[in-house]
Amino acid sequence: MRIILASGSPRRRELLDLAGVSYEVMPSEKEEIIRSTVPEEVVKELSLMKASDVAETHFLGKAGEEFLVIGADTVVACDDEILGKPKNEENAKEMLGRLSGRSHSVFTGIALLWIKDGRIWKTVNKAVETKVMVEPMSEEEIEGYVATGEPMDKAGAYAIQGKFAPYITGIEGDYYNVMGFPICTVMREIK
Repeated sequence: MRIILASGSPRRRELLDLAGVSYEVMPSEKEEIIRSTVPEEVVKELSLMKASDVAETHFLGKAGEEFLVIGADTVVACDDEILGKPKNEENAKEMLGRLSGRSHSVFTGIALLWIKDGRIWKTVNKAVETKVMVEPMSEEEIEGYVATGEPMDKAGAYAIQGKFAPYITGIEGDYYNVMGFPICTVMREIK
C-alpha cells in the first residue's frame, strides 16, 4: 500500500521519517474554505478537505492499487478564537501578548483515507488537542522573539521546537501535536 502525505509541511515529513514510514508527498492545492468557527471542527474539516482533494485528483478510479492518503491541519486557539499565522510583526506581537502567562490549545486534525480498487473504503477524521502553558513574557522578550523571524509562518506565532522553547512552562497532551502532527495517533490509526 502506498502512503501519501497530502501536506508539504517539513515537520510532518520529519515525524513520519522518525516513525520509519515510507511515504510520498503530494500537497493539496485546494483553496481552504472554512465553514465552522469551532477550532476542533475547523481542523477536522480542513484535514479532510486536503486528503479528499489529493485522493480525488490522483487516486480515485484507479483499480488494482491500494493507497492511504493522510491530510492534516493545525490551529492555535486562545479563548476559543483561532490564531492563524501572523500577517506582520505587529500581529505576531499581539498574538504572543495574548498567549503570554496563560494556557491555550493547539488542535491538529487528521484525515486518513484508505483507497482500494479506485474508491474510498475507510475514512478516519479526528482532532487531537494539546494544552500549552506559556511563561509570562515582557514586551522586550516578545519583540526579541519576533525579531528572530521564526513566528512569521507559524500558527499562533510560535514554534514549540524552536526559539520559543524557553517560554513553554508545560503541556498537557501530545508534544508532537503542537509541532503539527500527532504521530502516535496517526500510527495507531494506520495499525
